[in-house]
Amino acid sequence: MRRPFFRRAEPLLALALAVAALAAPTLAAAQAAPAAPAGAALPNWDQLSQAQREQLIAPMRDRWNNQPEERQRMLERARRWQQMTPDERREARNGMKRWEGLNPEERGQMRALYGKMRSLDENGKRALMEKWRTMTPDQRRAWAEANPPPPKQRGEHPFGPPPPPPRN
Repeated sequence: MRRPFFRRAEPLLALALAVAALAAPTLAAAQAAPAAPAGAALPNWDQLSQAQREQLIAPMRDRWNNQPEERQRMLERARRWQQMTPDERREARNGMKRWEGLNPEERGQMRALYGKMRSLDENGKRALMEKWRTMTPDQRRAWAEANPPPPKQRGEHPFGPPPPPPRN
């Protein structure tokens, strides 16, 4: 049985946000380096020069060293990413792109929605999603104001702790 979309999307969205946060410094550093010709195939990891590998790893090393309280989360995300299927990884990337396309108000609404969904059983989540899809933007705004997400604790992910890994 497949998990409902938002049940699957929660950890993927969390991962997508982490990937976006990690990728930003790498992308900025990559802009300073000469770019490969458009359409050129880039080599496998083993074929990268030491300088290219360093350029890719440096932002992660800096984050690891500068944020010791985040190390456990970083390891957990890496473990979950490795366990994802290619389709789940693609879905995570798509979720990240959708999140990046939201304005601050929409992001707040999504945080409120996910916060509420964490407290619901499967039937409640399904019912809330059906209701959400039928709401107008004004109704969604009012709902989010009436159902704010729980306050975020220091070091806590905006959507709460990740769900346990799926059972095979």
